[in-house]
Amino acid sequence: MEFAELQRRLREFADERDWHRFHTPKNLAMALSGEVGELTEIFQWLTPEESRDVMSDPRTAEQVRHELADVLAYLVRLADVLDVDLMAASEEKLRVNAAKYPVELARGRADKYDRLRPDGT
Repeated sequence: MEFAELQRRLREFADERDWHRFHTPKNLAMALSGEVGELTEIFQWLTPEESRDVMSDPRTAEQVRHELADVLAYLVRLADVLDVDLMAASEEKLRVNAAKYPVELARGRADKYDRLRPDGT
């Protein structure tokens, strides 16, 4: 399924149920946050190694897939309601991050961009 098709189907799903009136930016952002919390809960007490192997258990793998799908659905709905082109916004953000995190300074480091240069820029 293409991105535009997913967006259309989610919009139709909400409209068929008369949910568009509940799909305010505030409510969608809160729902998105809740779904991210449910995804986080799956990983909460796992070691880094266990988290890498989470998809090896079929039951847990299904939970992860469903929570990821919920996160995506609410993100796509929020963008739709706010008329944000997520693909364009992602492309723009990649350019911004490329400038903030130049390869020669960021490679192999998890530091925030303001800690990559000695002068803090």
